Amino acid sequence: MALTIKDNNGIVIVEGTINATTIKYFKNHLEFLLAYKKNLIINIEKVSSINNNGLKVLADLLDAAEFYNKKLSIIGKGTHSINESVDLSAVA
Repeated sequence: MALTIKDNNGIVIVEGTINATTIKYFKNHLEFLLAYKKNLIINIEKVSSINNNGLKVLADLLDAAEFYNKKLSIIGKGTHSINESVDLSAVA
């Protein structure tokens, strides 16, 4: 499944699979958005699966947001693997 990233009234909606094929697009797109926005909300509700590299991208984005004094929120139930692997709500 392809990966799509869309802006919907200031909320970035990520939909599809985050894997070796889509990770570069995922990382570059979200890093670009974080660079140009003070506040960024990412909705992962429609992510069907995510690999460890995708989880690392999310963790790195949270670190970068904190370093540059920006607000990054990751919302949505996402996938079971996301919820098991990392408690993003505690970091955001």
